[in-house]
Amino acid sequence: MAVDHTRAPILEALSDYHRKGHLPFTPPGHKQARGADPAVREVLGDAVFLGDVLATGGLDDRLTRGQVLERAEELMADAVHAEHTFFTTCGSSLSVKAAMLSVAGPHEKLLIGRDAHKSVGSGLILSGIEPVWVEPRWDPGRRIAHAPSAADFERAFEAHPDAKGALVTSPTPYGSCADLSAIAEVCHARGVPLIVDEAWGAHLPFHPDLPAWAMDAGADICVTSVHKMGSGLEQGSVFHVQGDLVPPQLLKNRSDLLSTTSPSVLIFAGLDGWRRQMVLHGRELLGATLELASEVRASIEAIEGLHVDDRADYCGPGLADDFDPLPVVIDLSGLGVTGYRAADWLREHRHVDMHLTDHRRIGAQITFGDDRETTGELLAALKDLARVAPTLRGGPQVDVPAPEELRMEQVQLPRDAFFGPAEDVPVERAAGRIAAEMITPYPPGIPAVLPGERLTEPVLRYLRSGLEAGMNLPDPGDPQLEKVRVVKVTSR
Repeated sequence: MAVDHTRAPILEALSDYHRKGHLPFTPPGHKQARGADPAVREVLGDAVFLGDVLATGGLDDRLTRGQVLERAEELMADAVHAEHTFFTTCGSSLSVKAAMLSVAGPHEKLLIGRDAHKSVGSGLILSGIEPVWVEPRWDPGRRIAHAPSAADFERAFEAHPDAKGALVTSPTPYGSCADLSAIAEVCHARGVPLIVDEAWGAHLPFHPDLPAWAMDAGADICVTSVHKMGSGLEQGSVFHVQGDLVPPQLLKNRSDLLSTTSPSVLIFAGLDGWRRQMVLHGRELLGATLELASEVRASIEAIEGLHVDDRADYCGPGLADDFDPLPVVIDLSGLGVTGYRAADWLREHRHVDMHLTDHRRIGAQITFGDDRETTGELLAALKDLARVAPTLRGGPQVDVPAPEELRMEQVQLPRDAFFGPAEDVPVERAAGRIAAEMITPYPPGIPAVLPGERLTEPVLRYLRSGLEAGMNLPDPGDPQLEKVRVVKVTSR
């Protein structure tokens, strides 16, 4: 049956809702902007409220007989070569948890790359899954992690043949990618599924010059944040499934455990419209974006003191397998400035907001929403940054451990450590204790500490020095990290 990708079921239903003049005596209580605060309406505009309708009993009837959402999901699945697709309005943080819950349960093992996002750590806490950590491929010179290789997962399965599946993050927030086809083969040889956290890869299916997309590579479940590299609204996420290792209804049931019963039609509409945009115009839009990113990369590289991380920096033996050029990651080592200070200066003095920040890098994400005007402002701001860099040098520096010092022993299940008896201890006395909380430099959101790991002095020193240098740590109980929450030692 032919699929008509000129259609957008959710957008069409929303237009029909307004054309017919539906009068809601249902949530949301603003009643199509009429009850909203005037100051809020002035800032947001009424279009936001007009698009904010009840999904069931509003956009569709009370029995969802119009199958508006289902038709939009079917079109999305077709667009990206998946068998089934589900929309979510709680970001890929929810989607990846649902994927994990559909593959493993309490006290069952799941192989996971240790460079996973904090949402994976949250999923472990909620589910009681036992993580088997697969080490990333560390670049000790650049102090950066790339996804584990297929051989790394093969060895982990040999050591843990009872593992229920594997989870890998690709692309990373830095743009490095794994060989997903090879990892999928390793999993399928054992009859278990592969989950790919592809939150940063929404654009990958729509241009041949981009890295392979998870569904085409044979993954069983793929999680994608359309709001990151697509044109969806914040929190707009989809997860796709194919094959017979994870039943679609099981995945949907697991998602229902976590999802809201009041999904945002605004976010659904953004997902629906983005799919149509990509199918009809994605190759053209992304082709122009790749050309623009190439120009931007060359122009930044020409600024004295700046280096743009490229394929040659990330790919090779012991490193990543592929590379997405649209996250433009800029190494500031030549300026002698931390990413934190550089990002703060750019925001305060040039009103330019960077994405990634770490001890030596900043990242500028280029999408098809950019053009030579926006990138021209970026380049001008970076030239100014290079000019003032001598005034930004000095100050606290981050004590980044060697790769072998970053990893800590997992001695308890994350759930047991998180929910068990705990106490706060001074950070000076925390080394050797078992963490009872997550501590995550953000962005990129990869936990340095997970509940159940035995804390070490190098990691604690890294976090404390990072905090002093400007690192954002949003999740520990003590934001200043003067104390750390650890598992309480109980006497026999």
